[in-house]
Order: sequence, then C-alpha cells, then structure tokens
Amino acid sequence: MPVKPWKIVSSIRDRSYRVFSLRTDRAVSPRTGKEHHFFILESSSWVNVIPLTPKREVVMVRQYRHGTQNATLEIPGGLVEESETPEKSARRELFEETGYRAEQTIFLGAVHPNPAIQNNECYTFLAKDVVLAGRQEQDEREDIEVLLRPLSEIPRLIREGEITHSLVLAAFYRFFMEYQPYHLPSTDLRLDCQP
Repeated sequence: MPVKPWKIVSSIRDRSYRVFSLRTDRAVSPRTGKEHHFFILESSSWVNVIPLTPKREVVMVRQYRHGTQNATLEIPGGLVEESETPEKSARRELFEETGYRAEQTIFLGAVHPNPAIQNNECYTFLAKDVVLAGRQEQDEREDIEVLLRPLSEIPRLIREGEITHSLVLAAFYRFFMEYQPYHLPSTDLRLDCQP
C-alpha cells in the first residue's frame, strides 16, 4: 500500500531562536487514524560551496562548532538569506568565510538535512577557478581558519575521519560521484575507495 500524506490537525509555532524556530504539529495517520505530535525545526535553507582553485586545490575552512564543542574541517557554507537566491548566498558565504571569489558556480544538487525534524534544504555549488580577492568578513559568532587541500586528498580526509560534517560529505558525494566523472579527465583525479 502506498504511503499517503498525514493530515495536519493543528500547527503551533513556538519562539524563534535566530537560526530556527520550533513548530509543533498534530497530525493524523492515514493508516491508523490516530493523532500524533511532531516537533519541527523550521529553518532557512542552507548552502555549501566546494571552491576549487586553478591548481585543483579545495579552499576549506576549519571552524569551531559548539554543538560538538570541536573544530571541524568543512567547506564554506551558511544560511540562504531571504533576499538571495541559493547561488547568490553561496557566492557571499564563500567570500565572507574565505576571501575567495568564484569565476563560475555550478549547481550540484540539494539534500534535506534531516527530513524527520527539519523543513529546509541544503544546496551545493561547485565554485570553479576561485581566486583570493579580499579578506575574510567573519561575524561575531565565527572563528574560521582557511586551508587549501589538494582535491586528490579529499577521499583520504573523508576515509580517515578528518571530514565528518554530514552535509560536507553529501557535497563531496555529489562532486565525486555525479560531477567529476563527466567533467574532469580520468587522469586528473582517481577516487580511491580502498580502506
């Protein structure tokens, strides 16, 4: 039997917490007819950017993340502002976090970060031939170190647990499995998946 949408009986918004707000829905299961409560984190969509230099280096960021109370190795990214398209937000976040600008951006796809409790999407862009064009413009909540890593080292950094952010892993999946095989010569990068 196909899965059907659940009918929402009521929806109550709680407070806003800057990057998300909490909503409580009461919905009826079409299979059982019973009502259940669901707690949803409403958030703006996000962007991730894989910035590649002309020398095939990835411009990465290491930043403190309070949720895990640790510094993580990531790619630039952030919230899509209301007045911006995802691509414009990607270009802005790239510059603010790293000081690099892109010659060209290519949309690689979108994912739902956690559809069980969140209502947003994360858009991933490839930024080609990025060049350093200025200084970082970090906000008060950011502490970001900019690093260059050869594109060929990314699979190893993932395998060895240096890159653990799930949305960064999803972005590199899009790049290595869906973009790179069709756009880069096979001699340019070998994706070695051996342990």
